[in-house]
Amino acid sequence: MRAAALLALCLAAPVAAQNVVTSPAPDRVGVTIYRDLSRGDQRPDRNWLNGYALISETRTIAIPAGESELRFEGVASGIIPQSAIIGGIPEGLVERNRDALLLSAGSLVDRALGQRVNLRRTDKATGKVSSEDAVVRSGSDGGVVLQTASGIEALRCTGLNETLLYDRVPAGLSARPTLSVKVRARQPLSATVTLSYLASGFDWQADYVAILSPDERTLQLQAWLTLASTDDTSFVGATTQAVAGRVNREAAEVPPAQAPELRLQCWPQETTSDVGSIAPTSAFDGVPPPPPPPPPAPAAMMSREIVVTGSRMTAERERLGDLQLYRIPEPVTVAARAQKQVGLLDQPSVRVQPVYRFAIDAGETAAESAGQLVLRSTNREAEGLGLPLPAGNLVLFRDGATRPLLIGEATVRDAAVGEKVEMVVSEATGVRARVTSNGKDGRAITLSNDRPVPVNAEVEFSQGGEVRIAGARLVRRDGKLFWLTSVPANGTATLTYRVRKP
Repeated sequence: MRAAALLALCLAAPVAAQNVVTSPAPDRVGVTIYRDLSRGDQRPDRNWLNGYALISETRTIAIPAGESELRFEGVASGIIPQSAIIGGIPEGLVERNRDALLLSAGSLVDRALGQRVNLRRTDKATGKVSSEDAVVRSGSDGGVVLQTASGIEALRCTGLNETLLYDRVPAGLSARPTLSVKVRARQPLSATVTLSYLASGFDWQADYVAILSPDERTLQLQAWLTLASTDDTSFVGATTQAVAGRVNREAAEVPPAQAPELRLQCWPQETTSDVGSIAPTSAFDGVPPPPPPPPPAPAAMMSREIVVTGSRMTAERERLGDLQLYRIPEPVTVAARAQKQVGLLDQPSVRVQPVYRFAIDAGETAAESAGQLVLRSTNREAEGLGLPLPAGNLVLFRDGATRPLLIGEATVRDAAVGEKVEMVVSEATGVRARVTSNGKDGRAITLSNDRPVPVNAEVEFSQGGEVRIAGARLVRRDGKLFWLTSVPANGTATLTYRVRKP
């Protein structure tokens, strides 16, 4: 009897509601962006960024006694939840969850299944407004079905303007990406909580701008650090860094956040183009709920939404083991779906060696081609460099009579201090090569130069047979055979050779 009475008492006792504590935004945030190394020399695709970021947040949270759910709103929409590290909670965590369902017209209906809502109708002819209670019996997938005192009906199938009103936002829905955790505390406390996690949808790039001197011997070289994000969350006043180097990282599959639309199935007095997604309002706190985040834009649209901002700040370089860390000295905003640039380096006088390069098939008997302008240097202080150069794109100008003129673009590869730097710039139509045949296996290559200054040239012989030259010396470099020569101003240089086919 006593056991039965105790059991009845326990069943009759009310179950204590779980506390929900929401942190709407971080007090401080740091963003460290890592490059997508798989793209090689290609520029980041601003519609599909495959780099990632380490987000570090600090939040002050009042934790009540007992078990509570802490909701971290405003995290990155590309958060990788399994990477999250949460510190500063004295008694630890019970569990953690990423809330992937965002507030939208469809998710409101889906979360209201079996619940009572208010159905408001407006007669288009008289303007009369009526309302009644209804119970949601079917969700957004195949049309919304409601049960009222009059029976079962489908939303928007009466010919009247209809909308649904909710007295509250259903639990578990948020207008912004959210990470939630469950904690226990013996007594109420105020905790400074640190949240760190990885997020996809970020990348960065070095963009170089250079002006070539008239004698083609020096460069004025500047570089910008371009940060890009396709995330839906903006990080305002963030301490921001970029990391260069190869970091071993395993791929992680993360389902995207969902904000389902509400699709209605009938339009008795309208056309299909007139009926779209219905946006229910809410009476929660007397104001409508915030709109859901926009879905990912198509590629053509997103390219127009990317915003580029520039700054005269210069990133400070630090060594991080085998990696290079570029720290932006002032807090900046890493905006949602945007691109930002800050200064990376400014080298006023970099010594370069211009070379006009040709690639010749040794078996060719008649051919003509333009030279490729290549600028070479060595990454050391004596040449005006001497600092790590992250990979990026170079836009090259030459001093003109009144203003600099664009002469080409190139790719800069990662170059450590002491390594060679090579920039393949543009095709030079004024420096050309012409191959002729003077016998069964005899050949001649003539380099012409219409410039008023002499130029250095190199000819790479590839495939087609073994090249034999009398009275001239060829250079072998990286397993390839080259003829190196100087072509006089407004003059020519000729090499005769024989080819023995394999």
